[in-house]
Amino acid sequence: MNNPIRLYMSMSLDGYIAGPDDRPGQELGRDGGRLFNWLDDRHSDGPSGQVYREALATGALISGRRTFELAGRWQGDHHDGVPIFVLTHQVDDGDVPPGHARFVTDVEDCARQARAAAGDRPVMVHGAGAAQALLRAGQLDEMEIHLVPVLLGNGRRLFDHLGGDHIELDLVRRLEDRDVTHLRYRVHHRPEEAA
Repeated sequence: MNNPIRLYMSMSLDGYIAGPDDRPGQELGRDGGRLFNWLDDRHSDGPSGQVYREALATGALISGRRTFELAGRWQGDHHDGVPIFVLTHQVDDGDVPPGHARFVTDVEDCARQARAAAGDRPVMVHGAGAAQALLRAGQLDEMEIHLVPVLLGNGRRLFDHLGGDHIELDLVRRLEDRDVTHLRYRVHHRPEEAA
């Protein structure tokens, strides 16, 4: 696939992407920063540097609304001025997102716009809500999970509200680095989703 829609998320072994009580001023929750220690090696020539460079080479971003808000709306620029598509349930009158960001309320329309904007580059996805919505709609192609060897025990899980559908994945890449295993999975789409 030339421009897959690919989730990039750091996750604890017990499935958490943020510690408990994630909120403005404590965006990663209590102890959630532990999931991002691998970013200390983001400028290295090793696997974490490779994964980080790949993430920054994406041509568009889809974010969930909660992630967007907790990140301070990235002040309108996540990386290199790429378009940011914020998947949200509603848009309040007068709420204009900054910079390169725009709100989108339909999952399939969001995926279509992001793919078009990214050209031949992958589309990055951030946030549990966006990931789950894209998975349910058959629009998420790959997942790059930065698996961190810690059990947070509580917080916000990545796949808590997927529903009852069975989703098959293929492991297509595994990169080991200090304090993290980068796992890339390809999502199997059901035949009706591929049509």
